[in-house]
Amino acid sequence: MIKGISFLRPAGSRAAYDRLTSFFSALGFAPGKGWEDHSNDEAPSSGAKTASCGAAFLAPLGNLTFVDGQFPSPADVLVEVTALDAIYQTAATWLRAQWGEAGVECLSPIEETHWKSRLFTAEPESDFRFSFWAWSDPVKGKPLAVEGDLSAEGMKFGVIAARWNAVITERLLDGALDALLRSGARRADIELVRVPGAWEIPAAARTLANLGRVDAIVTLGCLLRGETAHYEAIYNEVARGIGQSQQETGIPHSFGVLTCETLEQALDRASIKAGNKGFEAAVAAIEMVSLSRKLQAGGQQQGGSA
Repeated sequence: MIKGISFLRPAGSRAAYDRLTSFFSALGFAPGKGWEDHSNDEAPSSGAKTASCGAAFLAPLGNLTFVDGQFPSPADVLVEVTALDAIYQTAATWLRAQWGEAGVECLSPIEETHWKSRLFTAEPESDFRFSFWAWSDPVKGKPLAVEGDLSAEGMKFGVIAARWNAVITERLLDGALDALLRSGARRADIELVRVPGAWEIPAAARTLANLGRVDAIVTLGCLLRGETAHYEAIYNEVARGIGQSQQETGIPHSFGVLTCETLEQALDRASIKAGNKGFEAAVAAIEMVSLSRKLQAGGQQQGGSA
């Protein structure tokens, strides 16, 4: 049975290898299972080494394509993307960082192809050329989808933050407020509610949702297993209460309640290593308000035309 296809090519030097892996990492490729083999290293005195390393990058879809006629690209590796302009800007930024303005010469302009797509070619390393392309029709090959935007202009939010584990929750709160304000929400349209701990979040969320003053609610808290023997019971009830409030009121509730084993894990999720989950929860709330409005507007239009 066929399992997968790999395209292997020697980088030529460790510096070239590092630059190529840096380039594809910057573009957002998912890392695969590479290797670092030192088993055949000879003694340092000999000066010769046979060790090897490899960096793999994955894509959701892979194709082996044979062409009879005009080849669609100057490169023999084509990468299909969904946001060609963003990929182009990322590639240009990377090339400038590596080679200065001369690096941009390794990047072709985006051009229309004869096969109804847009394409550009990048050469991050000498003799390593890759073409990135996207269909000119943005919905070709994919179902139409309704998605929320990330503009909070004109939206009203409730933010419920627990005081327990304040060293964590204050960081989450800072991240949530940053996301809302950065996305266009007005300070006057953000209602901040503080509760003693995570256990009290669902009750406050339900009360705020029932008042009808906000379009979405961001819940922020932190539960650490090491601090309580009934950690799982509290977490289950908090999650159930927040979910039930959302379902029964129709007001989107985003979940920014951390559940961690240790304080160190919680700190990692509150902006030090793993991003700020308060920021992410606020972004989710913005998107859900936008999505809800689009769905309601679509339903009204369909109802009016029926």
